[in-house]
Amino acid sequence: MPAEQQERQFKRSLSALADPYRRQLLLALLDHNPQDDDDRDPLNIVEGDEEPEVLETELVHAHLPKLADMEYITWDRTEKTISRGPKWEQIAPLLELLHENRDELPEGWL
Repeated sequence: MPAEQQERQFKRSLSALADPYRRQLLLALLDHNPQDDDDRDPLNIVEGDEEPEVLETELVHAHLPKLADMEYITWDRTEKTISRGPKWEQIAPLLELLHENRDELPEGWL
């Protein structure tokens, strides 16, 4: 793979991992593929004052579409499932690295 293409792929992966909710969603898919998105907070990560309705809106209108566009996930809106997408293998090594080193990461990263 040409270096320029690798650079774009790496930047796309970092963009997907930039948001804590997307990181947790992708990490959840390491162990449980597919996930059910019928719940407003399928990963049970609502924190503090964040309302479940706000999280659901962000999930449906921002996080899931972004990850689906990147093809890291396949999101079936009808069946309400989220599964590993056709480009999952491009982000999997980063997710495995995060998962294996979660105890070494700053608090709040995962």
